[in-house]
Amino acid sequence: MKQIDAIVIGAGQAGLAASYELTARGIDHVLLERHRIGEAWRCRWDSFCLVTPNWSVNLPGFPYDGDDPDGFMTREQVVDHLVRYAATIKAPVLENTGVDDVRILSEGGFELWAGGETWQCTSLILATGAYQKPHRPDAAATVPSDILQMDVLDYANPSDLPHGDVIVVGNGQSGCQIAHELARSGRDVILASGRAPWVPRRIGNKDLAHWMFASGMLDAPASEIAPEARFAANAIATGHQGGYDLNLRVLRGSGVKLTGRFNGVQDGQFHFANDLADSVAWSDAAQDNFRAGMVKLAIAAGWPAPTFPDVTPFDPTQPTECKTSQVGSVIYATGYRPAFQAWLPWHDAFDEQGFPLHLDGASSVVPGLSFLGMHLLRNRKSSLLAGVGEDAAIVVDAIAKVRV
Repeated sequence: MKQIDAIVIGAGQAGLAASYELTARGIDHVLLERHRIGEAWRCRWDSFCLVTPNWSVNLPGFPYDGDDPDGFMTREQVVDHLVRYAATIKAPVLENTGVDDVRILSEGGFELWAGGETWQCTSLILATGAYQKPHRPDAAATVPSDILQMDVLDYANPSDLPHGDVIVVGNGQSGCQIAHELARSGRDVILASGRAPWVPRRIGNKDLAHWMFASGMLDAPASEIAPEARFAANAIATGHQGGYDLNLRVLRGSGVKLTGRFNGVQDGQFHFANDLADSVAWSDAAQDNFRAGMVKLAIAAGWPAPTFPDVTPFDPTQPTECKTSQVGSVIYATGYRPAFQAWLPWHDAFDEQGFPLHLDGASSVVPGLSFLGMHLLRNRKSSLLAGVGEDAAIVVDAIAKVRV
């Protein structure tokens, strides 16, 4: 039996930020990581890079220290940054130590079984990441078994896919980036599109991220954001080649065939809704609202008001069918869902969508249980390398107050 004050499950940016704050307050703790430090980042596709500039990477006690602040870290660079962070703060990480079971002790606190050992702690922090369980639309069940289907986490690069057209379902950040990569590699790509906002990469002479931070957009509290927004697509952006505009017009120009939402397979045909024009109109309206907000911000701050190029007209012509015989693979970029209830015994500690019931990260149902790194946990940047440290300080402060 190993007893310790606090246990953190997960050693990504959230878990490591929690470790920094726990150490700063003299709270004895351990991080249990099923795989390796930064495992969620290691699983991204080969050419993955951040969509936020390096200067925004600001983990507690470890801001970005490289020579390319306006660049965008690659997958390997993100992992290296987290590994160096863990070493710098001397985070007590036990890698390859998955948690098999957890329960509440009658006298308070928790008991965990992990890595063949039993642990007991007073405080438990779940920092298992913002992306836990890939979500597929119901229509995925209609795809013939001889066509390869995969989620974004299974995609590595274009050469790994079988011959034939590639259908990418979902036009958020990941879907658009992957579709663009596939088209530029010479693959025939169909992008099944829904409603996803797009924004310009640069506004005036500054990167998009500067405006998002300066406007307070990323600080918007979760309590003011509609619950359904937790499943909404992030604004389409890319950091490749120093960052450039990426939207449906750009994708079509690169050879991607655009369609409406994926409706399923029937009679040897993939079927798509005839709603591409509506989705583009919605995205354009969202972009117009964003532009107006940035102009208002500039005027209030005394900056030169940015100007924007005109949005070119969009040809709404789209196919609504595609023969299954020409398709070799389908990639689902349709988001993720929480998976806490699949391995935790406290089903009443989560809402109907599987998100934790909490106040500033502390469970409202299970005393001593806290969460970090969840999308929209406290605000829009709660799961980001730019914002998870703020949440970690608040969560650990609450733990420290209980111990006094």
